[in-house]
Amino acid sequence: MDKAIGIFIAVTKICEIGEGDIIPGDGGVYYSVTFESIVLRLAHQEVIEGVVVETTSFGAFVSLGPIDAMLHVSQISDDYINYDEKNGMLICQDTKRQIKAGDGLRGRVVALSLSEREPRESKIGLTMRQSGLGTTTWLDEEFEAEQAENGA
Repeated sequence: MDKAIGIFIAVTKICEIGEGDIIPGDGGVYYSVTFESIVLRLAHQEVIEGVVVETTSFGAFVSLGPIDAMLHVSQISDDYINYDEKNGMLICQDTKRQIKAGDGLRGRVVALSLSEREPRESKIGLTMRQSGLGTTTWLDEEFEAEQAENGA
């Protein structure tokens, strides 16, 4: 992980390998390498899609591929959110919409703190409180309702 570049997913091509450097007292050999890679580069306010991997009483953890993000209950909906521990679901009290592990969702990045030294300590916060954001089920329901209104 590099804050300026992003989260490295894969090296796709090694272009050049320089001469190795040996540092006294260190058992490794260090090479200058030029390469091409695929990276995930997140930005504040970016809309991103992921998959819910776990729900808790305080929100949902969302896999963005190489890293997880947190969707806090306060960022799900204007509705009051209940946690159904037995079924592992977050349920909106008025609309009865649900979030559970395995659900795909679209959210917006509202907090971004990446740690290069300890990538597991990185914190990414999401919101779904604007239109066009939510679980894929919610978005499909909204699209179908909109189509019905327009007579399509």
